[in-house]
Amino acid sequence: MTQATQVQAKGIQLTETALNHVLMLREQQGKDLCLRVGVRQGGCSGMSYMMEFEEPGQNTQQDEVFDYEGFKLICDRKSLLYLYGLVLDYSNAMIGGGFQFTNPNANQTCGCGKSFGV
Repeated sequence: MTQATQVQAKGIQLTETALNHVLMLREQQGKDLCLRVGVRQGGCSGMSYMMEFEEPGQNTQQDEVFDYEGFKLICDRKSLLYLYGLVLDYSNAMIGGGFQFTNPNANQTCGCGKSFGV
């Protein structure tokens, strides 16, 4: 993980670099979207991270909503059990670049960095 400044200490933390990249991706969509982060069964290590944009207001009572300077990050409570304390960073390196997940709950991670085991 880079030593980028974290925007706020929350259940799921975004570095400034990750937040800026997500905002740029959202701008390309041409809509005011939220980012949903969660986990799914599968991947090299048993569970894989998922991220997708969604329309505001689609969250339910089973979701936690984190506000980052007006940008909403949403995570369902079941996923949050596995992601609490996660730091989401972004790197534009040619090799190994992209979103990077630092998850204190992971006992093992895959070399791809997109899946983990607990």
